[in-house]
Amino acid sequence: MRAENPWWTGGAVRSDYRDLKPRAYFERFAQLVEETGVRRAVVLMGPRRVGKTVLLHHLIARLIKNETFAPQQVGYVSLDHPLYTRLSIEEAAQEIGQASRNPDGPRLLILDEIQYLADWERHLKSFVDTHPEVRCVVSGSAAAALRLKSVESGAGRFTDFLLPPLTFHEFLDLQDIEGLVVDDPERGYRTNAIDRLNRHFVEYVNFGGYPEAVLSPVVRSNPARYIGADIVDKVLLRDLPSLYGIQDVQELNALFLTLAYNTAREVSLDALSRQSGVSKPTIRRYLEYLEAAFLIKVVHRVDQNARRFKRASSFKVYVTTPALRCALFGPVSEGDDEMGPVAETAVFAQWFHAQDDLSLHYARWGNNEVDIVYAGPGQAPDWCVEVKWSDRAADRPHELKGLMALANRYADIDATVTTRTRTASSDTWPGNQPLDFTPTSLYCYEVGRNLTR
Repeated sequence: MRAENPWWTGGAVRSDYRDLKPRAYFERFAQLVEETGVRRAVVLMGPRRVGKTVLLHHLIARLIKNETFAPQQVGYVSLDHPLYTRLSIEEAAQEIGQASRNPDGPRLLILDEIQYLADWERHLKSFVDTHPEVRCVVSGSAAAALRLKSVESGAGRFTDFLLPPLTFHEFLDLQDIEGLVVDDPERGYRTNAIDRLNRHFVEYVNFGGYPEAVLSPVVRSNPARYIGADIVDKVLLRDLPSLYGIQDVQELNALFLTLAYNTAREVSLDALSRQSGVSKPTIRRYLEYLEAAFLIKVVHRVDQNARRFKRASSFKVYVTTPALRCALFGPVSEGDDEMGPVAETAVFAQWFHAQDDLSLHYARWGNNEVDIVYAGPGQAPDWCVEVKWSDRAADRPHELKGLMALANRYADIDATVTTRTRTASSDTWPGNQPLDFTPTSLYCYEVGRNLTR
């Protein structure tokens, strides 16, 4: 414990954490932890390798620097260490008090990889109730247990915070790439360097979802090994089987590979069952597991009235960052056919942090389809987006039949088409509403930047 908590003796976190640039979400997370007067544990969730442990150490450094806590009052434990097997939260706090030579015990208790503690949510709720003087922060990657059980057992005691894979804005920010996008108060986000922005965007979709891949040339040189194996294999072969008692991990792996390859494309239970050799009831269960583990996002279909189909067997699945798909099946270049679905996956990835608060669907009826449709509960569609990695639509907007149908049906809907390079606004297309065209890379930057704000 003294090795994991060097600030007890040196007053500071390790330099390899301290020297890393904080993610854009750090300020929001730190403010949530610093809130006083609310007796809640903060549960930090997210996929593997998105920087949760680094974020926790940045938090520790900030709270010690601001003298919110004395160094001996901050205790950190990573529960995936074999020494801590079967260690309860109460025991962890007691051991921290002894190791730090602080008889009062920790006032900030940070438990990393909480999913390795059996029945963690029940123990954490009890600890929060019986130790109001201790502020608790926990994190976890194998998120099914976290998200589902925190809702069931931690009502009123837990506050969830989702750390997503890197947004495109963060990808540029971590590398100190500036000057490509201007936030104009009157004209919105714009760029005068679309070719350079697109080159960085292609880098982002290939390996930009994870901070380590962005900052390490070694990881960039072999994403299949460092992203595919380290992230996907550990979740599929270790985390999910241990959480749910999955016996046939090859079955789960076959399904995930099928979904990842077909990211952004419509799939059906029947087709997935045929392609992967897995029964439909098992597929439904595996989809829940993979989504809860932050590997995929299932997006449901609506009709022209923005209503879900009661017996829909078709849906879209997106990997949560396009870098996952590219690590598994090889990188893409700007002119590849696969850039279409990969770019659409990147757009959805920007919205990943806000997914719980947004009702994002895709629409398809007859021969019409729209990639993203947003509508609040029981409301008409508010905005829609058609994602293209081509400038063709800017020259031939009359071909956008699905978007035109929605714009003519709903007078107040905002319609956007992403392009490869073109920025424009069209009042002359057959739809009733003006149509905005913006490059896909610029749209991704805008969404990611606004969400971190």
